[in-house]
Amino acid sequence: MLGDYFGKIKKEGILNINLNITNKILSLTERISLNKKHMTKTYYLTKEGLEKIKKEFEDLKVLQKNEILSEEAPSMLEGDALNPDYSFYKENLEELEKRIEELDHIIKNYKIIRKPVKTEQDKVSLGAKVVLKKGASKEEEYKIVGTLEADPFAGRISNESPLGMSFIGKKVGEHVSFNGGGEYKILKIQYEES
Repeated sequence: MLGDYFGKIKKEGILNINLNITNKILSLTERISLNKKHMTKTYYLTKEGLEKIKKEFEDLKVLQKNEILSEEAPSMLEGDALNPDYSFYKENLEELEKRIEELDHIIKNYKIIRKPVKTEQDKVSLGAKVVLKKGASKEEEYKIVGTLEADPFAGRISNESPLGMSFIGKKVGEHVSFNGGGEYKILKIQYEES
């Protein structure tokens, strides 16, 4: 009896309609959630960082278009059952759409990191290269960047991280400490042209 019901649904395309409606509702719910999550966030980026974001956005839009128009997309049903390849394809497409939305939001809410006015260049702020030293150890250099460009292993520290926040507003000669690792003395603060 249940087999007859699903056979009728399959023939009439009701299953496809219900799945499409369900997917659209879920997609809309995720978008609303994404918008609430990122509503007032400003993303601080270098010019190079913004260019990378824009390039990724454009590349993913092309990929999305090619995937949607592709004739190689797996069919939704395999016999009477849902095709697992279709589920995998659909999940990948949804992840792609989420990343495109995220990048679009960033592009609409960015602020380029600029060199501060001359009177403020004696303090650490976004875009500063900071040279520090702890006791007799060798000097270390960090650049303060926005969260999207942070890479601690490359010496790029987020302004929102505990380490980055400990630097903000400090001047040459002042000390900072983080992670209980002792005090570091700021030796130099430098800004590049933006």
